[in-house]
Amino acid sequence: QVHLVESGGGLVQPGGSLRLSCVTSVTTITFSTMGWYRQAPGKQRELVVTITSGGGITILESVKGRFTISRDNAENTVSLQMNNLKPEDTAVYYCYGVQWGKNYWGQGTQVTVSS
Repeated sequence: QVHLVESGGGLVQPGGSLRLSCVTSVTTITFSTMGWYRQAPGKQRELVVTITSGGGITILESVKGRFTISRDNAENTVSLQMNNLKPEDTAVYYCYGVQWGKNYWGQGTQVTVSS
């Protein structure tokens, strides 16, 4: 059974950094795409950044230059380094993966950016 488990969320001041990690229960080699989505209160879930098995990256314009995704197939993890965080980055962040055409989601981790 496939599980994605996130960690690393929390409260940070504007301009600060956080690193989110997602560990999968199966090898990440089998995922064609992995990444992160987020959902702020009262808003729809949106793509933050994804990375394909070939290294192709799709990223939300508002986080370009601040967020970096990395994928480690040896450790079965996908991570999101978030720098220069802004209050508008506050949301629940979800790990996402596509395996054999099926979508999988983590349970979400809260990121709050506030002074």
